[in-house]
Amino acid sequence: MTMRPLEGLRVLDLSRVLSGPYVGRMMSDLGADVVKVEPPEGDVTRNWGEVRAGLSGFYTQQNAGKRNVGIDLKRTGGPDLVAALADEADVLIENFRPGVLARFGLAWDDLSARNPRLVMLSITGFGQHGPESTRQAYAPVLHAESGILARQGRFNEVPTADLVLSVADTNAALHGLVGVLAALRMREQTGRGQHVDLAMLDAMLATDDYVHHAMDDSAIERLGGQVFETADGAVLISSEPKYLWAQIHGVHGVEDPTPAGADLTTKIACRRDAIAAWVAGFPDPAAVGEALVAANLAWAPVRQPEDVRESPTVAHRGTAAEIDDRDGGVRRVVQSPYRFSDAESGVRGGAPHRGEHDAEVLTEWLRMDAAEIGRLRDGGVLGDASGT
Repeated sequence: MTMRPLEGLRVLDLSRVLSGPYVGRMMSDLGADVVKVEPPEGDVTRNWGEVRAGLSGFYTQQNAGKRNVGIDLKRTGGPDLVAALADEADVLIENFRPGVLARFGLAWDDLSARNPRLVMLSITGFGQHGPESTRQAYAPVLHAESGILARQGRFNEVPTADLVLSVADTNAALHGLVGVLAALRMREQTGRGQHVDLAMLDAMLATDDYVHHAMDDSAIERLGGQVFETADGAVLISSEPKYLWAQIHGVHGVEDPTPAGADLTTKIACRRDAIAAWVAGFPDPAAVGEALVAANLAWAPVRQPEDVRESPTVAHRGTAAEIDDRDGGVRRVVQSPYRFSDAESGVRGGAPHRGEHDAEVLTEWLRMDAAEIGRLRDGGVLGDASGT
């Protein structure tokens, strides 16, 4: 049977919402045993999106394939139970503000002293130390701080507004995953784990090819695609403006409407209008797409989010996977993007209810018996084992 790359790794996921859970979801898809620890009130995302069988769409996407233990850190014995699980873990993921875990005796220094091989990933907005380390840092805050919102408004000549995706979270998660894998590789050589301090602001700036130029005081023109409307739907053409005009004009004979003696700004506007009028003469994006390919231009239909699964590539690669919705039906989740020549990857099951795997995990990881687990439940450290 083909293995998954991270089989054998144990991951304790103390995180919530998106940045941390996304790391755990990717590690689960890659084969790790990921155990999510939730407080009595549960992850707030359990209420985000359509809820079926007690599981929301948002929570399902980020936590599918994980196991779940419900632990109340505010109860006597709660922090001790988490510390014991961390003793058995290879990786711990958390995205609390700096200092929160320390109040429970679960800071990096505490846990690494008990388990020197532990790799701990801490995702925060502004890092573990520094003048802004304790600021609240949701994705929109980092979008504003990183310069991407102002640039978006400037380039598109529209009022500044937040992005319609939580790129600060997902970006930090993917960089966090890289950091964890690097720390695990180093552990193979040294026998010791690492604390990976991942700031969302750092992750945003590291992967923003425009801000790299701005921080160097060097200007760069907008390089993104341009959107044009056909008779039935929009199409994006990805091309440097000069090359776009040269190809449309040279291959398809679109005439240049620029008046004699016009300045550069007028010339650009006139040629864009000419391209827009040419595109508008096609019945739909597919029709204009053939003409764009003939002109050696990269293009794409502007799909609505609910239509993305109709992409032939999405269908061919099985990107939208179906999992058990825990109520006799299925839900679609987006697969992790990793495809290996000789290894498996991908979502391995549905999302867990809070505390669903209390007994299972505590027996496997900590070798507890039923009496010990019962005492933890009676003391309120664990939930009521209802699995909801």
